[in-house]
Amino acid sequence: MNQLDALKQFTTVVADTGDFHQIAAFAPRDATTNPSLILKAVQKPEYAPLLSDALTRYRHLGQDEVMNHLLVRFGCEILKHIPGRVSTEVDARLSFDTEATVTRARRLIDLYQGQGVHVDRVLIKIAATWEGIQAAERLERDGIHTNLTLLFSFCQAVACGQAKVQLISPFVGRIYDWYKKQAGVSWDEAAMAGPNDPGVQSVRRIHAFYKKFGVATEVMGASFRNVGQITALAGCDLLTISPELLAQLQASEAPLGRALDPQAANSLDIDFVQYDEAAFRFALNQDAMATEKLAEGIRAFVADTLKLEAMMG
Repeated sequence: MNQLDALKQFTTVVADTGDFHQIAAFAPRDATTNPSLILKAVQKPEYAPLLSDALTRYRHLGQDEVMNHLLVRFGCEILKHIPGRVSTEVDARLSFDTEATVTRARRLIDLYQGQGVHVDRVLIKIAATWEGIQAAERLERDGIHTNLTLLFSFCQAVACGQAKVQLISPFVGRIYDWYKKQAGVSWDEAAMAGPNDPGVQSVRRIHAFYKKFGVATEVMGASFRNVGQITALAGCDLLTISPELLAQLQASEAPLGRALDPQAANSLDIDFVQYDEAAFRFALNQDAMATEKLAEGIRAFVADTLKLEAMMG
């Protein structure tokens, strides 16, 4: 059995790509996209017609609407290749605007439903700011399911659980990047691998808290830099993985066992915590890594959205 098939015994495998032609080879259940992945895809010749078609049909409605239709078109194409859900991201420029996020999310769902896609097959991706989490709480109450992204801290995960969001995406690789950069030449790659990886440890802490206290929100590790980070989280609810790393898993027959056991969390000494807005903002502020990576992530997604808009003319 290869490692990809072994992983599927413990964890729902999700493809992290906008390149829907790559998906079938790995048979994931779900798929995730973001502005950077869509930008990467539309620069390939085989996907250029999707952008051209959106421009031809919807340019008269304005740039936001062209973007909405382009994102939904990619999502619909992806859904032809998977049995589960696709995640489609709200414009990162709305990350601190609850009302605008809710409005944009509802528009995306309306477009999906116009294409015959059931609401349960779509997750609306929203940055895990305080405003984004409040928007997600409202959407969930209306039956629109959400994926809270750019999640780097424990307080973000706790607040998402309180809001009863469907799913969170802790960014393993970007946490790893920050600590590696901070350590500089003193970083010991071998010593900080696997369960000692700071990104892996972050997801394990969140997973244990959710399981111990019965939080229904799904945990989906994301943003991986290497296969070792993935295998160290085997047993997590879901893992969203790039095609490159999916191929490495598929090509390897090294042993892979469960690393996270939901039942084991019951015996762990974990304190229950909750956050109101002030406590959330303070806790996030005290976490330099999370504060920096959240801001950086929003800026990066905005930059790629602007590049997409530039391609639209």
